[in-house]
Amino acid sequence: MTETEQAWHTLEADAALSALESQPEGLSASEAEQRLTRHGPNRITTAARRSALSRLLAQFHNVLIYVLLAAAAVTALLGHWVDTGVIVGVVIINAIIGFLQEGKAEQALDAIRNMLSPRATVRRGGQSTTVDATALVPGDVVLLAPGDKVPADLRLFKARDLQIDESVLTGESVAVEKTTETVAGDAALGDRRGMAYSGTLVTYGQASGVVVATGDTTEIGRISAMLEEVQTLQTPLLRQVANFGRVLSAVILAVAGLAFAFGILVRDYALTEMFLAAVSLAVAAIPEGLPAIMTITLAIGVQAMARRNAIVRKLPAVETLGSVSVIGSDKTGTLTRNEMTVQQVLTAERAYHVTGAGYEPRGAFRLDGEEVDPAADDTLMELGRAGLLCNDASVFEIDGQWRLAGDPTEGALVTLAGKLGLDGAREEEARPRDDVIPFDSAHKLMATLHHDHAGHAFIFVKGAPEAVLERCSHVRVDGDEKPLNHTEWTERMETLGREGQRVLAVAFAPAADHRHDLRFEDIEGGLTLLGLVGIIDPPREEAIRAVAECRRAGIRVKMITGDHAITAAAIGGQMGIGDGERVLTGADVDRMDDATLDDEVDRVDVFARTSPEHKLRLVRAIQARDQVVAMTGDGVNDAPALKQADVGVAMGRNGTEVAKEAAEMVLADDNFASIAAAVREGRTVYDNLKKAILFILPTNGGQALILLAAIALGYTLPITPVQILWVNMVTAVTLALALAFEPSEPGVMERPPRNAREPLLSGFLIWRITMVSALMLAAAGGVFVWQQAMEAGIEVARTAAVNALVVLEIFYLFNARFITTGSVGHHGLTGNRAIWIAVGALVILQGLFTWAPPLQLLFGTAPPAPTVWLAILAAGVALFVIVEAEKALQRHRGRQS
Repeated sequence: MTETEQAWHTLEADAALSALESQPEGLSASEAEQRLTRHGPNRITTAARRSALSRLLAQFHNVLIYVLLAAAAVTALLGHWVDTGVIVGVVIINAIIGFLQEGKAEQALDAIRNMLSPRATVRRGGQSTTVDATALVPGDVVLLAPGDKVPADLRLFKARDLQIDESVLTGESVAVEKTTETVAGDAALGDRRGMAYSGTLVTYGQASGVVVATGDTTEIGRISAMLEEVQTLQTPLLRQVANFGRVLSAVILAVAGLAFAFGILVRDYALTEMFLAAVSLAVAAIPEGLPAIMTITLAIGVQAMARRNAIVRKLPAVETLGSVSVIGSDKTGTLTRNEMTVQQVLTAERAYHVTGAGYEPRGAFRLDGEEVDPAADDTLMELGRAGLLCNDASVFEIDGQWRLAGDPTEGALVTLAGKLGLDGAREEEARPRDDVIPFDSAHKLMATLHHDHAGHAFIFVKGAPEAVLERCSHVRVDGDEKPLNHTEWTERMETLGREGQRVLAVAFAPAADHRHDLRFEDIEGGLTLLGLVGIIDPPREEAIRAVAECRRAGIRVKMITGDHAITAAAIGGQMGIGDGERVLTGADVDRMDDATLDDEVDRVDVFARTSPEHKLRLVRAIQARDQVVAMTGDGVNDAPALKQADVGVAMGRNGTEVAKEAAEMVLADDNFASIAAAVREGRTVYDNLKKAILFILPTNGGQALILLAAIALGYTLPITPVQILWVNMVTAVTLALALAFEPSEPGVMERPPRNAREPLLSGFLIWRITMVSALMLAAAGGVFVWQQAMEAGIEVARTAAVNALVVLEIFYLFNARFITTGSVGHHGLTGNRAIWIAVGALVILQGLFTWAPPLQLLFGTAPPAPTVWLAILAAGVALFVIVEAEKALQRHRGRQS
């Protein structure tokens, strides 16, 4: 078995050194050099990447882009260079945006490489020396001290009070105590006490370890390889647009070709004239403004989400959020506050529930649901004092926010004392500390010696309940000391543990007067127990409400955490995630094949002790059930799952750069409630995109039908190609754009997620587009025929037809604000100021189009008679009434868009 295949956490330290042919004094310099040649440098290799040019060219490989480029070619042939420039500009801007976003995504791998330690302290030939971390090889002996970043994967063979922050790999916010002990082969990474992993941070103590893996074979290297292999999924909108573009281009080419053949073979049009007519038809059918409207609508959604603390890094993610059906959320800091809080205090006779969350020293004490005065309980006050003085942490307020300096568990005890009304400075002055036995992983407790100003000395002890209880002989009961029932207190300790709480025991003992030194034998026995405290990282209240809102919206929330199963189940129950009991661990996932896991992810909502591979498998299993997944995370371990998810959501405050670069969205406040708010905005964005499409396509459809009717009947074209482009561009940048500012419709979070695989245009929307296109054909075509019959002149007739199309679109815009809801009434006229601004701007533009001499010359226009304007307005009102009647009929039939 090679060193890269060995489960080093199962080997005794001596056996690990032996297997690597090393010793505590380290390798010789010559041996290290030979191994460096054999194993290569301790760095993560970079896969070959596409060149910048190939990435840029790939942005143009899209059917809709091809259609736009064809439109640009057509307008260039017609000599309409302004419109050619606009269309080409849209294509180039979209390509640049995609190019920059793809470059950003690749920075996730660079961020991982930058996490590796640059230097390392090693023993070579029995001497300690500092070397470049890339020169480390398997078998090297590395020395660790507080503040060091672990430079490679190590099997520890010497550790003293060692604590390592492994949050980048496990997601757990509390530093892990390390020893040299072995663990079972299937132990989760967070439970491998005898290992130290590359990229993690030493927070306390010292250690020595032998290098067992370097570069790509380390845990962080393995995650980097996984990240390289994960393919970014195409968003639902991009899939729909791609399908829509293929269908649209095929239909346009087919209809234009048939019209060309019909005109030549049946109507005997001249070849040049029919070619221009077919080109006009293609220009009429192509929605030139649609990509720009889509981009702008998504950008507006980005701004709205930013106001909700959700920073979107990739535009399509805005819309994807609207179709999310499952949210896989990390626990610590997202669903919870990442601030340890004392929630229960158990004394001999009372069980207190403590309110308040975080490090703000504000909260109440309740007994059986009733608030009580804690000062009336001397034992409770003494417990709070002991927890405050036997403590090295502090909490303080900065800009209205309470912060912690020190260990989170100790910070919870300081906050508890504050809620009891105890002042830290005053207590330390009244009872100064003389000596301390620091916490260590072997004894699992901390003790401090204090004296008061009368010369009395006493000892406070806090630590793991099993370690403290075995040293206690008595318990404080209302001021008296009574023999301790170990069985009873062990049961109380286990009850708190089953509720997912971290349990600490607090005790005291008198000391000889005027003692100023503290020895370990002073606390080996005879302590008096003050009580137990249950500490938990509490759920965010706003996150609880957000989970409930997601459930109403048909979105399942799944907790996928590296924390222990008991804690995950308890928090899940409080959050409304899962049933508070059923939990799958990473070990359970390992035992399942893909088919079994696919079934289980549909039944289970809480997953604990998960590794990066587990998270990635879970996301893929959920996606295999045709679900759209948003995944949250903050550590390196989350990066592959974030990249695999349809929407990766990284934490902005506490997240690693690796997680942020792999994600599509970053939460500025690390709060799950911001995801729910972003989903609301995403649904609104998709609604507005659908409204814009439902508005733009009938315009193109009406123009195309007008031209087809003219060709079929042998008429002069009612609208010229340049006039078609005018209508398309001015209505897109005014009326269609106004729909991007539509607010959320009532009940947007009360409906289930849309099917991500549904086509962009449903049968109902195709019917609406066809109906409105036909109405525009009848109205605008009718105006043209009427003016021709009145011998008004071709310029006047065409100008009347163009203005009829524009007025019809203005009235239809108010229909389009609500797809099925009625637009009649006050709410149809208010709520979106952009609508009226757009209408005003379009009226001015059409006035210039009709009466300004330069535009008359450019577009071949002439003003119609006043009576024509009245007929055009009447046609607009008729269109509005007919569409509203159709909506009412659809509502009556219970049809849903």
